Amino acid sequence: MQLDTLQTQHQFFIRQRIRMMVNQYEVRAVAPDGTEGELLAFAQQKRLAFKEQVTIYTDDSKQTPLLGFKARQRLDLGATYDVTDHAGNPIGLFRKDFAQSLLRSTWHVEQPGLPQVTGQERSLPVALLRRFVDSLSWLPYHFDFVAGGQPVFSVVKKWGLRDKYVVEIQHPQVDRRLVIAMAVGLDALQAR
Repeated sequence: MQLDTLQTQHQFFIRQRIRMMVNQYEVRAVAPDGTEGELLAFAQQKRLAFKEQVTIYTDDSKQTPLLGFKARQRLDLGATYDVTDHAGNPIGLFRKDFAQSLLRSTWHVEQPGLPQVTGQERSLPVALLRRFVDSLSWLPYHFDFVAGGQPVFSVVKKWGLRDKYVVEIQHPQVDRRLVIAMAVGLDALQAR
């Protein structure tokens, strides 16, 4: 997938693959009929890694990296993750707001040239149920990311056996690679 083509996407799907030793995610375009279309990217995270790191490839052959994100510290409750392109050049970053996330998960996303974007679970009641009723931790969660009160993108988790998300992008200048990294991070890093 060419970067110019990726940047024109306003919506895509992310689906987790079930694997024993790694977390894997398919990022797919939306076909004209609204179903899952072509593969845009393929993400892989090693489980039980000493320092969180996810590499996102152009496809599931894992031959050509597209981008990646990596934690700055080994263990940090409000960790910052640097997002870089295939050559290691910075794209932006995202970080969890630990204090606000006690009741409702909150993330901050930064991209040069754009104001800081803040994403938070859409529903406080669902957030509270997921935290305080163990048998309901599977409830789908939805995140809305805004900057200056204006929508930038959203990530909506769908019901199903495997994790599946619909990502809607409203801001034309937000780097789609940063959005993909944050959306994958919501599943791979979100404490359940």
